[in-house]
Amino acid sequence: MSGFDELARRYLASWNERDPARRRALVDELWTDDACYVDPIVTAEGRDAVEEVVATAQRQFPGLVYRPAGKADGHHGVARLAWELAPAGGPPVIVGLAVMVTERTRLRRVYGFLDPVPVHISSPGADS
Repeated sequence: MSGFDELARRYLASWNERDPARRRALVDELWTDDACYVDPIVTAEGRDAVEEVVATAQRQFPGLVYRPAGKADGHHGVARLAWELAPAGGPPVIVGLAVMVTERTRLRRVYGFLDPVPVHISSPGADS
């Protein structure tokens, strides 16, 4: 398994972890102190904010799992990962691309792209 594949595995595992304490431990191990996650819906700066984005996604998509949609690849400290959000064994509801800026074996920045962008989703902390 390549270093980028391992990073992608850890990244998706954090999005799939339902237990808050274990999820927080995964986020702390995976992301640098100056973590930043950005997608069309939300910007999260810092590990606390990243963890809240993941927790919010889990509340909004109960019963769905994030899975790779191919192998991760990258160069010069930047990786890309195609992923899917789907019921276990079912067709994807959302597909996406994560562009990950790495620092050794950790994530510093992730830029997410979604297809389709779910219009019914609000940002964490936004008025619904």
